[in-house]
Amino acid sequence: MATRIRLQRHGKKGYAFFHIVAADSRAKRDGKFIEKLGTYNPNTNPATIDINFDRTLHWVQVGAEMTDTARAILSYKGVLYKNHLIKGIAKGALTDAQVEEKFNKWLAEKDAKITGKTEGLAKAKATQKAEALKAEAAANEAKAKAIEAKNTPEPEVAEEAPVAEVEETETVEAAAEETATEEAPEAPAAEEATEETSAE
Repeated sequence: MATRIRLQRHGKKGYAFFHIVAADSRAKRDGKFIEKLGTYNPNTNPATIDINFDRTLHWVQVGAEMTDTARAILSYKGVLYKNHLIKGIAKGALTDAQVEEKFNKWLAEKDAKITGKTEGLAKAKATQKAEALKAEAAANEAKAKAIEAKNTPEPEVAEEAPVAEVEETETVEAAAEETATEEAPEAPAAEEATEETSAE
């Protein structure tokens, strides 16, 4: 019986998550399994992986096969690296203390990378949200100005007469004044004439 570490699909349509299991290679994908080793949720960013490290390492050491995705997950969590270091102890190349030191150093670097990625994603999300709010505020301001311009009545502007027309009216008024001054002395003469006829 060949034992294989693989994924079992769970969840719902469009939102799948997986159980990492050790199962007989002849069993159905979502069927009977020997042992559940952990879970894998690809819907989060970064993906959430929770495994029983010791039991997974045990199955790898006893020669369980792995699917490609399971191999990538175990490599990401350091199971394959720990197995490699333990083989170094068997060959006499490393001691237990050196293995623990190397593995802890690797874990620290991995955690720093994951933390950096998480912080970068959070920062990018906050920046994107701030830009969206700024753009929305600008759009709202533009709409408010448009509505205000639409609702405000246009002020009546007095049309200014052209300069040529103004000059013509001034010359006409000047001529009228001149004619009025010329006719003014004749008016008393006419009055005298009317008085003489009335006296007769």
